[in-house]
Amino acid sequence: MRNEMQIQFSALSQNESFARVTVAAFVAQLDPTMDELTEMKTVVSEAVTNAIIHGYEQNPAGIVYISAAIEDGKVDLVIRDNGVGIPDIEEARQPLFTTKPEMERSGMGFTIMENFTDHLEIESHPGTGTTIRLIKYLTKNKALCN
Repeated sequence: MRNEMQIQFSALSQNESFARVTVAAFVAQLDPTMDELTEMKTVVSEAVTNAIIHGYEQNPAGIVYISAAIEDGKVDLVIRDNGVGIPDIEEARQPLFTTKPEMERSGMGFTIMENFTDHLEIESHPGTGTTIRLIKYLTKNKALCN
């Protein structure tokens, strides 16, 4: 059985924890391990923080959209913004690359997302925003889903 949820919220840094907890609560029905739950919360934090800091350049008028679906142990998570977009996705995916060095950003967001999920897709167009799709198969169901 497929189960879905959607949320949207203002592009404010304090809403990052709301997003983490909401997605974690939704995923919890699959009985993930603590490591899997921590990894899901981390990728949500990274994606939402990127949307707020890079996508909307900390403009609270922006809206961050999250949708999630779970089915047969697979979590399909989409985080989207309508911000400035990414001019060069391959460059942005490089470890340590950041467009905000003055903010002491580590440039590891996409690397972390890629390492903590089974599949990462990034679609972005300058001036229209970015969509990040993350897929994770939970351990006890991984053999069934592949």
